[in-house]
Amino acid sequence: MPSAKSFSAAAGTLRSRLTSSLRHRGGDGPSRWTTPGHQVRPNGYFLNRTPLPPGQSRKWEDWELPCYVTSFLTIVILGVGLNAKPDLTLETWAHQKALERLESQKQIVTANDSD
Repeated sequence: MPSAKSFSAAAGTLRSRLTSSLRHRGGDGPSRWTTPGHQVRPNGYFLNRTPLPPGQSRKWEDWELPCYVTSFLTIVILGVGLNAKPDLTLETWAHQKALERLESQKQIVTANDSD
C-alpha cells in the first residue's frame, strides 16, 4: 500500500500544475480578449464628460427629442389601449350566454302564461 507521503507529493505536484494554468482574477497584464485602454486614470464623471459651468444648460443632442416623444406616446397609447380593450374572458362570455338563456326562458314562460 502506498504511503500517505507519496499521495501528498502527487497532490502537490498536480495542484501546482493546475493552478499555474488557470486564469487568475484581477488580470496579469494584457490578455487576448481585452486591451489595456487609453485612459490613464478614471476621472469620476459619467460618460467621461466634465460638468458644465454653473448657470449653463446642456445642449440636447439630435436623438433625444424623438426618443422622449416616442417613449411618452408609447406609454400613453399602451395605457389607454390596455384599459379600453374589450373583456374577452371565458367567464364573461359564459355569463352573457347564461343571461341570454334566462331571458329566452323567461320570454317562453310569459308567452305560455298569456295563452
